[in-house]
Amino acid sequence: MPHPPLRLPSAFTTLHRVAPEEIDEYAHVNNTVYLQWLDRIAWAHSFKLGVPLEHCISIRRGMAVRHTRVDYLEAALLDDSLLIATWLVACDGRLRCTRRFEIVRVSDNKRILDAEIEYFCLNLDTGKPCRFPSEFTEHYTVKPEVTAAYAELPDSLRHVGYSRGAS
Repeated sequence: MPHPPLRLPSAFTTLHRVAPEEIDEYAHVNNTVYLQWLDRIAWAHSFKLGVPLEHCISIRRGMAVRHTRVDYLEAALLDDSLLIATWLVACDGRLRCTRRFEIVRVSDNKRILDAEIEYFCLNLDTGKPCRFPSEFTEHYTVKPEVTAAYAELPDSLRHVGYSRGAS
């Protein structure tokens, strides 16, 4: 079965099957669980880009969350197979990066979640923002095809976490 449609090219993806411990009292995935999934795929992508967690700890620099914006679009249910995707969509090469996420249910291609998280470089010793080390500048880059596709998204899809109006 081909992957569900994603809005941007060149995604870093993983498949996830919803487990019983991720279900809340309303019989769907708890909202906090989605954030854990986003964190996991961000770290997996960072590892693939050449910046694993262990290296961040050894150089005492990391990317910390400044803003998280999430559109919860459909409920994910027990045993759903989900495609989780991420991209770097903005990076200033000095202090900040923005990561885009999409979660799509594989069985019916329903979009479950859209999210964007803005990160800043953090000195792990002082807890203060700091400039990117050379490794971040080198590895945290936005692919040109992602930049182009992101620019083509309608405003309503580029402004995750804000009311999309009636559609």
